[in-house]
Amino acid sequence: MFFVYVLQSQKDQRYYVGYTKDIERRIKDHNRGKSKSVRNRGPFQLIYNEPFATRVDAVNREKQIKRYKGGEAFRKLIQQNTSDPIV
Repeated sequence: MFFVYVLQSQKDQRYYVGYTKDIERRIKDHNRGKSKSVRNRGPFQLIYNEPFATRVDAVNREKQIKRYKGGEAFRKLIQQNTSDPIV
């Protein structure tokens, strides 16, 4: 099983989209600064995740969500899965 996830930085409120096979380990890695792209932006909160049976499906969904980023589709995705409004 693979997961596509969206994290929100508690430091600057920005979002990070990724995929992984082990979501708990991946979030811990992000919070420990083991991911170069977000090293100084933690801690992070998981705000969305979606399971997939195959890596290919997860990668395709990750790319789709990344194309949404900053747009109305991204806001809707996040708002449907959290109680916090997106500014």
